[in-house]
Amino acid sequence: MKKSRVSFSHVVGELLLTVGVILLLFTFYESYWTNIESNKLQEHAKENLEQEWHNPRAKLHPEMGEAFARMYIPAFGSDFNFAIVEGTDEDDLLRGPGRYVDSQMPGEIGNFAVAGHRVGKGAPFNDLDNLSTCDAIVVETQNEWITYRVLPVAGAPADCFSPEQMAKPEYQSVVGRHITVPGDVGVTKPIPESDVPASEGLLTLTTCHPRFSNAERMIVHAMGVSHEPKVPGQTPPVLEEN
Repeated sequence: MKKSRVSFSHVVGELLLTVGVILLLFTFYESYWTNIESNKLQEHAKENLEQEWHNPRAKLHPEMGEAFARMYIPAFGSDFNFAIVEGTDEDDLLRGPGRYVDSQMPGEIGNFAVAGHRVGKGAPFNDLDNLSTCDAIVVETQNEWITYRVLPVAGAPADCFSPEQMAKPEYQSVVGRHITVPGDVGVTKPIPESDVPASEGLLTLTTCHPRFSNAERMIVHAMGVSHEPKVPGQTPPVLEEN
């Protein structure tokens, strides 16, 4: 009776099939299961944020991983609403978009910089590549609504900023969206990639690029255009833009 011989190509085929199954399971875990876990943590962060805002002795500075503001992007639909947490460690970003701790706070002069995942773990920044010039990014704090507008993308005209803002030479090189390397910490400076003192409030969003890869970083820069005090039961009209 002849013994069957296992060919080299058969072994390679089996190995490739095994690797393919492992990659498929990993992709499922990253894009589906981590979303479930992250969504639970995000809801918990939102609940804690509401409680903190109703506390007359609210903290001036959030703890690491603690939510302190909310972000809305009307262009992504009325249901885009994420609590922003303090910190950019992996545990922090599992809860939601996280503030770079060396950057400014919302509404301050300088650069309020926030990181977020693009695939899995809630994927708050999955669609950053769809933002266009002058699209609104609204940040809600305990006491006010702050509206930022995306700076010019691909040279598109930007009539949403005041002439004074657009005339400032130190901001001429700050574009609305670009791709850079992971170690480019200059994007979170008060004026990105510059050591000139800031005179405007910026918002910077960072995420991995391309999807399912951390080889590069996608950066979105927006400039503050308005501050509105919060009025109970009212939201700013900008949230209806889409």
